[in-house]
Amino acid sequence: MSGLRLDLQFFAGEKTEKATPRKRQEVRQKGQVAKSADINTALVMLVVFLVLSFSGTRHKELLLRLMHQSFEQYALMDLTIGAVHHIFLALLKNVATIVAPIFLAAVAAACLANFLQVGFLFTTEPLKINWSRLDPIQGVKRIISLRALVELLKSLLKISVVGLVTFALLWVQLDRILSLTTKSLEATLSSLASLTVKMGLYASVALLFLAIFDYLYQRFEFEKNIRMSKQDIKDEYKKTEGDPLIKSRIKQKQREMAMRRMMQEVPKADVVITNPTHYAVALKYEDGKMDAPIVVAKGVDYVALKIKQLAKEHDVVTVENRPLAQALYRQTEVGDMIPEEFFKAVAEILAYVYRLKRKV
Repeated sequence: MSGLRLDLQFFAGEKTEKATPRKRQEVRQKGQVAKSADINTALVMLVVFLVLSFSGTRHKELLLRLMHQSFEQYALMDLTIGAVHHIFLALLKNVATIVAPIFLAAVAAACLANFLQVGFLFTTEPLKINWSRLDPIQGVKRIISLRALVELLKSLLKISVVGLVTFALLWVQLDRILSLTTKSLEATLSSLASLTVKMGLYASVALLFLAIFDYLYQRFEFEKNIRMSKQDIKDEYKKTEGDPLIKSRIKQKQREMAMRRMMQEVPKADVVITNPTHYAVALKYEDGKMDAPIVVAKGVDYVALKIKQLAKEHDVVTVENRPLAQALYRQTEVGDMIPEEFFKAVAEILAYVYRLKRKV
């Protein structure tokens, strides 16, 4: 059977990985977030109709008062410049009194809907001109696409559900609606207003229910669109952390520099304690200047061999003490004072070294 050769680089560009926190932050700064416009619409409608249901009587009184003033006072006034100015300001004030609570409630609901979906976000990126949006070919692709089909189906579903809910409510209230022909004009208008508010509330709740599923779909699409390939993640890591190859070279240079500095201190040591082959620890002590001996160099295997060679070249005494050499290597770093539990053992070795130097 002939084997198939697969080029793994072919799959490197597939966006199969979840977006990293950095990628999420970048797209968020551009204003790209998981958001459903239907939630905004549904919540605004619901809040507006709730306001109308609780304050409908007051709005009706204000509207009737405005109509009375218009027909009984303003219609009989002489049309002078001052009168027109007075009428305009009075009408503006009355209309603002009626509309302002509803408008403020709608604005608050819109802000709340946005905050619940995306949190606090301020960016000017979506306001920048994107000339690619004017590309007719891309426009046709957006119109004839799977997303456009999904949006069409969503719109049809919303129309159907809202229409069904309102029709059901009208069907239930059919006897009451037919009886309006026998009532006064004021009672008829009041009943129609009450029925309209109730229809709005029912439709808003139905739309809000659909909007929750739309938000879940938008979130799924958002996560799908911001997926990254393995190569994207590698490139991002290089940007944030630096190229791993360069970092390894820098670390290698740092180790080499530290090694050179350490080796320069070996000739100044008083004694080198060895394993004898695998470990070497060089110690230095200056009476009156140091509280305890310090480690000026240490190493294993090849580094230990270099330390011992340098010590031999510069007549630094080498003492074999396997337990002490291993313990000092594991428990100290270059530049550290030796731990207190090794004072006695090191003191005996230093005394031995000083006796050898005096004999010489």
